[in-house]
Amino acid sequence: MKIALMDSGIGLLAAAAAVRRLRPDAELVISSDPASMPWGPHTPEEITARALAVARAAAAHRPDALIVACNTASVHALPALRAALEPALPVIGTVPAIKPAAAGGGPVAIWATPATTGSPYQRGLIAEFAGAVDVTEVPCPGLADAIEHGDEAGIDRAVAAAAALTPPGVRSVVLGCTHYELVADRIRAAVQRPGPPLVLHGSAGAVAAQALRRIGADPAPTAAPAGTLTVLLGGSSGTLPAPALTYAEGRSLQAAAPAR
Repeated sequence: MKIALMDSGIGLLAAAAAVRRLRPDAELVISSDPASMPWGPHTPEEITARALAVARAAAAHRPDALIVACNTASVHALPALRAALEPALPVIGTVPAIKPAAAGGGPVAIWATPATTGSPYQRGLIAEFAGAVDVTEVPCPGLADAIEHGDEAGIDRAVAAAAALTPPGVRSVVLGCTHYELVADRIRAAVQRPGPPLVLHGSAGAVAAQALRRIGADPAPTAAPAGTLTVLLGGSSGTLPAPALTYAEGRSLQAAAPAR
C-alpha cells in the first residue's frame, strides 16, 4: 500500500503521521513545494497551478491514494485535482473539523489563515454545520509561516495574538490549517482557561482514515513498521527539511521509515 500526501510545506506532517499510526506498513510519499509556501496570498488560479504541480509529482510515484493535506489547496484546487487525477487516483481533501466541533456544543473558535477566515467557503461550513452554536473566526497571520520555518519566537507571537482574539468562554478550537496541528499543545496552553479542558479539533486523523476507506484498506496499527518514506521537494527527491524535525510528527516519520 502506498499513500501520497501533498501540501505547500510541512503541514502535511500531521496527516502523514496519522496514516503511519493507522498503517505502519504503508509506503508514504510526501510532496511539497516550500519555495512557493504559503499559498494563501496567491490567487485561486495560482494556487491551483501550484497544487497540480505538487500533486502530479506525487502521482508519478503511483500511489494508491492522494491526500490533499492542505486547507487552502482543498478550498481552491480540489475540483481541478480530482478532474486531473481521478478515477485512477483517489483524491481526498481536507475539511476543517467544524461539524464535530459544533456537535460538541459551543462556543467554538476557528483558527485559520487570514485568507480562509471570513471566506465564503468557511462561512458556508459554519452555516451548514454550526448554525446553532456561537462561532468566532480567528485569523492567525504569520502562524503557518512561522511553523513552516521552525521560528519559535514567531510561533509564540502568532499564537499569543490569536489567543487574545479568542473569547474566554470558548470550549473548543477548530484548527483550520494543517500546519497548526503541529503546535496543538502550544495552542491549547495559550487558550485554556479555568474550567473544562479545551477540546482541539484537527483533521489529520479523519483524513487518514478516509484515505484508507477510499482504497478499501482496514487500519492495522500493529502491522510491522516496514513502510518507506519518499520526500519530494518541488518535484525532486529530497529529505525532510530541518524544521520538520523540530516537531514530534516529523521525528516519528523519520524514525519509523528512513527516507529514500
